[in-house]
Amino acid sequence: MLRTQIYLTELERKALQSMAAQTGRTQSELIREAIDQFIGLHQEGDRRKLLEKGRGLWKGRTDLPDFSALRRELDRLELGDG
Repeated sequence: MLRTQIYLTELERKALQSMAAQTGRTQSELIREAIDQFIGLHQEGDRRKLLEKGRGLWKGRTDLPDFSALRRELDRLELGDG
């Protein structure tokens, strides 16, 4: 792991300190996690490759439930009708 230095606004610093206290994690851990998520969102090539590999994966399957029927069942349960 390499050490680096960043500048935070006062609001960012206070929020980060609060999150660290609430979660029991270090500020560094939280910053690394945020950076990892940011990188993951912006590495389009890797995500696109994964999505392309999965394209058509379930095509032609007959063992999957009907989505509309499943949605109706879940709606019925949420409304307390079942």
